[in-house]
Amino acid sequence: MPAAAARSESVSDQGDARTEESPVHTDDTPTEAEVADAAAAEQTADAPLLVKTPMVSDSQTFRRAFKDMRDGFHQRELWLSLGWQDIKQRYRRSVLGPFWITIATGLQALAMGLLYSTLLDQPISEYLPYVTVGLIVWNVISASILEGSDVFIANEGLIKQLPSALSVHVYRLVWRQFLFFIHNAAIYAVLLLAFSIWRDLDWTLLLVVPAILLLFLNAMWVSIVFGIFSTRYRDIAPILGSMTLMLFVLTPVMWSTKALENSVGGMSDRAKLIEIIPTFHYLEIVRGPLLGEPTDWHSWAIVGAITVVGWVVAILALKQYRARVPYWV
Repeated sequence: MPAAAARSESVSDQGDARTEESPVHTDDTPTEAEVADAAAAEQTADAPLLVKTPMVSDSQTFRRAFKDMRDGFHQRELWLSLGWQDIKQRYRRSVLGPFWITIATGLQALAMGLLYSTLLDQPISEYLPYVTVGLIVWNVISASILEGSDVFIANEGLIKQLPSALSVHVYRLVWRQFLFFIHNAAIYAVLLLAFSIWRDLDWTLLLVVPAILLLFLNAMWVSIVFGIFSTRYRDIAPILGSMTLMLFVLTPVMWSTKALENSVGGMSDRAKLIEIIPTFHYLEIVRGPLLGEPTDWHSWAIVGAITVVGWVVAILALKQYRARVPYWV
């Protein structure tokens, strides 16, 4: 009995000790949940305030449009080699190679010169160089419109697989047309000696440099504008083909306004209506210096104005639709 009483007192003492050690919760003591909430609130108050801003794409900005033109020019090793490769591929395995360009243009100019000089009663020594230079310039204008409208569609594989600027394909097209132009210029060199055109040349021959520069600057914006919109709307390309044929007939490539005035009486005033055709002025600023003939300054002004307006439209088209072209091809 004494042992049992001793054990009972020991258990009672241990219970009292646990009661003294356990914390006593009163109404003023915060619970663990309240302490956690307070710590979270303190961390939230100390953290910087994050404001969600909407993501804005810069794909449709003038900066990206100009960057595309700049990056494309810096990739000139690519488009220079591709443009030259296009010519080599076209005349692969032929004996004369790219000189077929010169021969084809020369035969066409010879046929047109002989025919229209007879019809309009003009001396062949004057009319053949006139038709030849006009045809060389017209080939650049025609290719800028027709091939420019197909520039992105024809390069669908490269656009989707090659990480390059969109303008690379425009540079490639213009470079290829410049090579064609250089090959055809050999015909002019032959006529220069054969018909003694060099005797009529003076310091105005230097104007051919800015004239050719303006010609190919216009070829670039024409390729950009028509290329983008023809990629989006495929009906534009056939319309441009019909329009180019109509311009060829209206533009004095095979005939001249002076010959028309001399052969048909009372047509001098009506012949001036041809000046409303823009392509007439491009031919005049290039053909005049090469043949030693005076060029009206208003033709330079018209070509300059068209160049400025055309490049404004081209930059706007690049800004707005450049990023969509890969999805349209």
